[in-house]
Amino acid sequence: MIAYIVSQTKLPESSVKQTVNLLNQDCTIPFISRYRKEATGNLDEVQIGQIVKYKEQFETIEKRKLSILKTLEEQGVLTSELEAKVKACTESTTLEDLYLPYKKSRKTKAETARKNGLEPLAKIIMSQNANDLESIAYRYVKGVVASVEEAFEGARHIIAEWINERSDIRTNLRHQLERHAMISTQVVNAKKADENAQKFKDYFDWEEALSRIPSHRLLAILRAENEGFIRVKIEIDDSRARDRIAQKIIRSQNACADQIELAISDAYKRLLLPSLSNEALQKAKDKADEAAISIFAKNLKQLLLGSPLGEKRVLAIDPGFRTGCKVVCLDEKGDLKHNETIYPHPPKNDQKGAMKKISFLTEAHHIEAIAIGNGTASRETEALIRNIRFKNDIQVFVVSEAGASIYSASKIAREEFPNYDVTVRGSVSIGRRLQDPLAELVKIDAKSIGVGQYQHDVDQNKLKKELDVVVENCVNSVGVNINTASESLLSYVSGIGPKLAKNIVTYRSENGAFTNRTSIKKVPRLGEKAFEQGAGFLRIKEGDNPLDDSAVHPESYTIVKKMAKDEAVSLSELIGHKALLQKIDLKKYCTETVGLLTLKDIVKELEKPGLDIREQAKVFTFNQHIKTITDLRTGQLLPGIVNNITAFGCFVDIGIKESGLIHVSNLSDSFVKDVNEHVHLHQQIIVKVLDVDVPRKRIQLKLHQH
Repeated sequence: MIAYIVSQTKLPESSVKQTVNLLNQDCTIPFISRYRKEATGNLDEVQIGQIVKYKEQFETIEKRKLSILKTLEEQGVLTSELEAKVKACTESTTLEDLYLPYKKSRKTKAETARKNGLEPLAKIIMSQNANDLESIAYRYVKGVVASVEEAFEGARHIIAEWINERSDIRTNLRHQLERHAMISTQVVNAKKADENAQKFKDYFDWEEALSRIPSHRLLAILRAENEGFIRVKIEIDDSRARDRIAQKIIRSQNACADQIELAISDAYKRLLLPSLSNEALQKAKDKADEAAISIFAKNLKQLLLGSPLGEKRVLAIDPGFRTGCKVVCLDEKGDLKHNETIYPHPPKNDQKGAMKKISFLTEAHHIEAIAIGNGTASRETEALIRNIRFKNDIQVFVVSEAGASIYSASKIAREEFPNYDVTVRGSVSIGRRLQDPLAELVKIDAKSIGVGQYQHDVDQNKLKKELDVVVENCVNSVGVNINTASESLLSYVSGIGPKLAKNIVTYRSENGAFTNRTSIKKVPRLGEKAFEQGAGFLRIKEGDNPLDDSAVHPESYTIVKKMAKDEAVSLSELIGHKALLQKIDLKKYCTETVGLLTLKDIVKELEKPGLDIREQAKVFTFNQHIKTITDLRTGQLLPGIVNNITAFGCFVDIGIKESGLIHVSNLSDSFVKDVNEHVHLHQQIIVKVLDVDVPRKRIQLKLHQH
């Protein structure tokens, strides 16, 4: 296993060995990357994630090998040579090729031919040294085999199966498909005029090398095929492929060779090409899935680590026209204090009443910031709010609503607000997202947040797995206040999970706030292992021990106490004393398990304990003169917010219903390898309008380099 992981990741063997050892002890990725740097040689969570991925791949292949060996043994066909070949396999395709001849197949043409006694004839043909093949074949004309031609046909079916089962032939054809396969599409004429088909218009008749097709294009083509608008074909040069097979088999120039040639054509067309071209397409799809999931994961990370406003009193508005704007007032902790509906927009147009109401609520609840959802009527509501003269300085933010409707209808929301309807819950979510995006967004299934592309087309298990890892890494990199965190947030803390999260919340409500990290062990079923994995990521504000509000792990408290003692200061005097901390000679605190890497981390944390790694939320204003797509003009410079990143560029919210696209070619004057190196999600940027296609609702933008 270690050799396999090293060959795939190119990481040092000792680091891989130690990491696998820690993983086998049920340690989590955040815990290993943060608190076991000496053991792993300072691997980060991405590298540890790679080790986890290839460890699982290896274990899956090993499990499949055992199952195959058991089946072969039961069939009585397992030779020592075959066993050695199976055991030596490191790739699942090679493994399945080896197993193919022994698979219990459904009723095949070859099976029927065998039952009709034609296998000896197939063997004679394959020996390629028979003279007067016709009279030999005549001997097999009996029973259901009515003629020489039928005897030959049955024998060819058996030969075709043998050809199909040869792993060297399959490997060769795989290589040809990898290098030369073309993917082509053809529109289904009956569906051509369908309105939904128009978004796939570019792919009605398309051809491209399968090895070079970008992930987003392949996923779009496969979606169009699934929806029945196009047909997809994978093609290579058939005659060259058949010639390659013939070179491996045909050694004579007699009647046997003619029969084998016919069998090759049959094997290629009926067995090899359909199965291997599907495999090639699936491989390309897996690669496209990986690229799309990777983009989704990067976007999600940026979204989760979005700038929090912090513990401020917020008035949140979920805007709407006909049904009105739902308004809620939240305290610093995000608890709902008041809710009602205002109707400033058509058809009621009660602007005066709405402004008066907002003004009153901001004073009554000592509001410090206003959050407006970015959906329908968002711009109109923002304009209304900016026209109110508040007594105090109140910041106004437009907040992404992505996934808010999913949350408001969820079980979590119903449990939090059993006496309120979905509209109130949605507004609360918008307000809390401003206070702390991470704490609020973990309540929503990551897939529903809608950052990325084709999330419904990729492998859903892989997507969920990858996104869960992202959420876990984000939650643990920020840390969690155990006394205020929701069950959803706690469940992502290293070593905790949903059951213990529930137990923590229950214990907290029955016994009051935790005053120190040690008391966390009193939570039912939270044992030593869970404490070891999670304690460093759980924070206690204003508790008994100042270290409990830091990322210093309890296992290192004695080291910090020794540092304070050696410097003749108290623990609280040492914390935050940068000059003193930088003078400390760390070498004298090294032990067998704690090295300089961990000690440097401890000092860095003591310098700024509990510091939030996220930036502070910043107010942003769109161009107030741009209300709809028809207000746009080529050449305009506009402020915008990046609201989605894809493989081919990024989408930007410029304050109207339609988002504009900055294609990769318009992100920079030089080659763009990764969109994320140039922009990040929710970044505030200036864009230049390049082109506006009003009928298709498409806006082309360019990133304006300051």
